[in-house]
Amino acid sequence: MASAIEIEGLEKRYIIEHNLQRGDISFREEIVNAFKRVGEKIFRPFARHRSNQPQNKEEFWALKNISLKISPGERVGIIGRNGAGKTTLLKILSRITEPTGGRVTIKGRVASLLEVGTGFHGDLTGRENIFLNGAILGMSRAEIKKKFDEIVDFAEVEKFLDTPVKRYSSGMYVRLAFAVAAHLEPEILLVDEVLAVGDLGFQKKCLGKMEGVSKSGRTILFVSHQMGHIATLCSRCLFLQQGKLILDGPTQSVISAYLDSLKDAQFASLRDRKDRQGTGQIRVVDTWIEDESGNRVQHVFSGSRIKFVVKFERMTTGKLSNVLFSLGINSSQGVWTTDFATNFINKNVTINSRDGQAECIIPKLSINYGSYTYNVMVRSGNSGFEIFDFVKDVYAFTVEPGDYYGSGYVTRGQNVLAMDHDWGINEE
Repeated sequence: MASAIEIEGLEKRYIIEHNLQRGDISFREEIVNAFKRVGEKIFRPFARHRSNQPQNKEEFWALKNISLKISPGERVGIIGRNGAGKTTLLKILSRITEPTGGRVTIKGRVASLLEVGTGFHGDLTGRENIFLNGAILGMSRAEIKKKFDEIVDFAEVEKFLDTPVKRYSSGMYVRLAFAVAAHLEPEILLVDEVLAVGDLGFQKKCLGKMEGVSKSGRTILFVSHQMGHIATLCSRCLFLQQGKLILDGPTQSVISAYLDSLKDAQFASLRDRKDRQGTGQIRVVDTWIEDESGNRVQHVFSGSRIKFVVKFERMTTGKLSNVLFSLGINSSQGVWTTDFATNFINKNVTINSRDGQAECIIPKLSINYGSYTYNVMVRSGNSGFEIFDFVKDVYAFTVEPGDYYGSGYVTRGQNVLAMDHDWGINEE
């Protein structure tokens, strides 16, 4: 059987330029240099102007020597940490980005949903964008009309069909974009992390639709940090790391290898982590878990008292008010289990010092036994909720079965949570 996608030696390189700041330049010299640059642009408008600051160029390989074949009808998950090259791979397959080297052969019509807004024109209405995307995919107007009602029904945007999509919420935008991409019958469907924008009901509907698309013989490539979604939908999985294909195989074994790689990293060198988001006004530099005696641990017991510690540095001058700290716990399958956050308990935090640490105390751990990781986010509680720092999978820990109820019964089984409860028996 001929391959739907064939990739040979695929590579993508970016050149990153850095301006090296010279600490010995005075404010007066900076003003003089600024006037010089303005004068050069006025009197020598066609000359090539160089920056007064020394330049440093850095090569960054987003993809390095990727080779693989994907058969028609396969559902392939792509996993890896932020910056691993997952989105770059889909952008090359979508012909949004040109590769630096290698060859890609695609047989069939490709529809992609890579990020909110891709493929839509903000000034056009939802109705107009449906026909525009169909035309881009090479469909006739009659073919698009045949699918039109089905798309609108799936996206649940009937009331807003004649509204410019730039006025849509992010959830409405993604619903319509996914509905268009999935219903206009492409042979190959490329989907990035955008499903995280939708609510749980919509995510479930999308996964069901993608499964139906695959059963009809069409190919799906799906990028997600939700291992549960990958395990549910995909029979095959690719594990990318620093632009290289580390593992290609059955989904469960590849997910296990990926999660093991996170544990092996020990999540210690947070200062050096590049796969982070945020403005950097506050930066998380270390984190750990302490038991009731103050010892740093990676194994805790269900029902025990523990403390999550997040060490941070403030990278700007002046105090920062209304700062929010949060921890997100992920199961071994990448399923978001629970959150702990300062704003949940109306804890108002102001940062004055250069550095410090946030401590989240759990009096009685309700999570049952298993392997977990957690994410850390620091953001502003003011309007806009600006993210200062967000790093995923910063620390790995294991919850062991414990006497959660204080009754001598040690929690076991497949349930994720244990909860205090009582029983009353009424006899008639």
